Amino acid sequence: FLDEVGEIPLALQVKLLRVLQERTFERVGGNDPVKVDVRLVAATNKDLLGEVRAGRFREDLYYRLNVIHVEMPPLRSRGGDVLVLANHFLRRFAEENHKAVRGLTDAARTRVIAHRWPGNVRELVNALERAVVMARGELIDVADLPGELGASVVEGELRIPGATMAEVERYAILKTLEAEDGSTSR
Repeated sequence: FLDEVGEIPLALQVKLLRVLQERTFERVGGNDPVKVDVRLVAATNKDLLGEVRAGRFREDLYYRLNVIHVEMPPLRSRGGDVLVLANHFLRRFAEENHKAVRGLTDAARTRVIAHRWPGNVRELVNALERAVVMARGELIDVADLPGELGASVVEGELRIPGATMAEVERYAILKTLEAEDGSTSR
């Protein structure tokens, strides 16, 4: 359906538009039109109107698809949703993997909330599935979380990338205080 850069080729856009408008299509190798009654739900992380302006997406198809537009902000902008989703996926993966995992430790919860989730819900799902599989107890701890979510401070040193901004700031403050023998005025 999509080409190698994740775009729908223009020829396919024409065929899709025809199906949406006429509610018929012809099977490959067939001559008889097949009538369809469908609703199409489409999702993208691209600015489709910008793609239309750049000539990479058909304007008529854009307006055909854009009947009901739902703007879904990225996971990092929906702080409260992260824990709701995390708990849902923890329960699901615990059941699927026959594990007695029932939640996150406070430290793991803090990491999950602080993470920016550039991969959105897919990244969250993968991180939690791995955490459940790797969990040694009933609660997912920081050590059970994958790479960038796992422990950022190892033996007093800061691990970058992977540290949150709060950890970088804390590290910088502590090292500065250490260098000044604890003097806050210096």
